Amino acid sequence: MKTIDSLGDLTGKKVLVRSDLNVPLDGTTITDDGRVRASVPTIQKLLDAGAAVIVTAHLGRPGGEPKPEFSLAPAAARLAELLGRPVTLAEDLVGASAEATVAALEPGQVAMLENVRYDARETSKVDEEREELAAQLASFADVFVSDGFGVVHRKQASVYDVAKKLPAAAGLLVQKEVESLSRATTDPERPYAVVLGGSKVSDKLLVIENLLSKADRLLIGGGMVFTFLAAKGYSVGSSLLEEDQIDKVKGYLATAEANGVEIVLPEDIEVAAAFAADAEHKTVAADAIEDGWMGLDIGPQAAVAFASKIADAKTIVWNGPMGVFEFEAFAPGTAAVAQAMVDSDGFSVVGGGDSAAAVRRLGFDEAGFSHISTGGGASLELLEGKVLPGLAVLED
Repeated sequence: MKTIDSLGDLTGKKVLVRSDLNVPLDGTTITDDGRVRASVPTIQKLLDAGAAVIVTAHLGRPGGEPKPEFSLAPAAARLAELLGRPVTLAEDLVGASAEATVAALEPGQVAMLENVRYDARETSKVDEEREELAAQLASFADVFVSDGFGVVHRKQASVYDVAKKLPAAAGLLVQKEVESLSRATTDPERPYAVVLGGSKVSDKLLVIENLLSKADRLLIGGGMVFTFLAAKGYSVGSSLLEEDQIDKVKGYLATAEANGVEIVLPEDIEVAAAFAADAEHKTVAADAIEDGWMGLDIGPQAAVAFASKIADAKTIVWNGPMGVFEFEAFAPGTAAVAQAMVDSDGFSVVGGGDSAAAVRRLGFDEAGFSHISTGGGASLELLEGKVLPGLAVLED
């Protein structure tokens, strides 16, 4: 994969950077700036090389039309604070404001184009439509740097097509993401433990199938665990359950046993009478969930057991929380996994999305993990063993 250094002397050149600034907002306030902070090293490297930087990114799903609530203005303001220099935000993506903003840009300066998903061509399934937008974006710059790891699994104009129209390379973030996830999946040091959570088994079918021939241990929590418990014949009460996946999960359990892969399921569950932060709750055995009760976290015994399975692992990958960590009563399982990874001497990767959000929300020092991914979907697809179009287009 080509890196920034392969682009040669960037002095005086305009560099189009695809960043991932898809941050959570409360109105116009960023509630987790992790992705903005992750974008800084690449932009700073380019500025230090004497380039002018044009940032393009998306936020939310505006549906191909401008909507004020999805403006990149909060991200531009935060990026300016982190860089210690102004970041000029154009009022549009490829229109008159963008053209004027780019034309006025000098080396050492940073501009940002408005939300790339304001233009329906960005995500179009029609190649010609995406290529048309990519050509307009490419006309602004001399080279392209792909640094939005959270979108490299998408064949989109600002990710894939523009990389074919300009000299292109991976940014520092994308480079680090690929190196870290490859280390954890291609030839992992063993024991290799994978912790999977989140709401649905169906979201992680291909991941599980791929890992059944690679991992030594699969620790299953979150909402997806109840389909595993149902596959073992347990009642799961009102817990999240994908009945159409039960047979598939039974097959996974059989394959794991045949392959010598240990699947660790929680022995107890924290159940609640309702999905609410203040709901009545109690701990029950995993095979004793009563009707009308729903599981919202792994139980305390399970948390200890999961931590012990992480403790001696040399490679640990975690994707998906163990429970509804946003509710204090149902955060301990997720916190236990995070703490075990921090305490471990192994190479630890947090696979983006809700897991990364949980690490920050629960107050863990990010330095305690070997790598925290910025891309939930992209990291999942790498765990599935897929070829990602936004990475393939950057290869020599």
